[in-house]
Amino acid sequence: MRLNTPLDRRGAIGALGKFSTLATLAVAALPAEAQPGPSWRVIPSSGERIPAVGLGSWITFNVGRDRALRDNSIAVMKAFFDGGGRLIDSSPMYGSSQEVIGEGLKQLGRGGSVFAAEKVWTASGASGPGQVEVTRGLWGLPRLDLLQVHNLLAWREHLATLRAMKAGAGESALRYIGVTTSHGRRHGELETILATEKIDFVQLTYNPVDREVEQRLLPLAQERGVAVIVNRPFQEGALLRMLQRHPLPAWAAELGCDAWAPLLLKFVLSHPAVTCVIPATTKVAHVRQNLAAANGRMPDAQWRARIASHIQSL
Repeated sequence: MRLNTPLDRRGAIGALGKFSTLATLAVAALPAEAQPGPSWRVIPSSGERIPAVGLGSWITFNVGRDRALRDNSIAVMKAFFDGGGRLIDSSPMYGSSQEVIGEGLKQLGRGGSVFAAEKVWTASGASGPGQVEVTRGLWGLPRLDLLQVHNLLAWREHLATLRAMKAGAGESALRYIGVTTSHGRRHGELETILATEKIDFVQLTYNPVDREVEQRLLPLAQERGVAVIVNRPFQEGALLRMLQRHPLPAWAAELGCDAWAPLLLKFVLSHPAVTCVIPATTKVAHVRQNLAAANGRMPDAQWRARIASHIQSL
């Protein structure tokens, strides 16, 4: 089963279930305004902790100059930060998303607490630095936390550039570098990069339907000490729309889930290699629900198999 229809999450989501509180983590060095919130994960290359649920911006923040839609995007950002979120992911490919994020950070005064995860997306290695500088300006930040080579485009040239930026001096120096894929593409090349290149992050597609990464990529990322960001946990909304035609299994309540979305996110987050998942949404209620999915009981290996098997059978 593979679904690739456009993004949106529709239908009633009901009242959020009550999630049990995780044991307090040692996060004294983290911004106070980011607590309490979703559970935290460690970036292997540095030991820094970030919340397990981030915020994607593909399609959802590409709203152009429409004032009402921009205000809605900023409301989503506010709910995300208020709920303890930090990592926001974007790309030059995403239309006006970068500009909208920059406006939201300025309006909300959250430039100092965001974990800015961006990408370089150009076929020319020589044009990479200029594109990165434009991106930084759109976010309105002195530096970006993470830069990723988007969909492996000219990855050799761009990784060399990103390494030089990371090695730079001062507060503007890049903190982390990585590469991305999506839609389950180019896994062979991604495996080669993971095995041979020194990177901090890898971003890939993973959910109970798209599970190929379980075989080699997720174990390899763990082995190599590379943080994993998961994109398309809902297949841009198509997986949720399919599932909403079916009742949520009664046993989902044992994981604290009263809707399909948190069950899917718990499936992703419970894999030991996963550092952060970045669902995108246009709705404040959904961003709150997504953040809450990081709390409470997580599936073990048997539960994960049960979730995947049930969804594959529908």
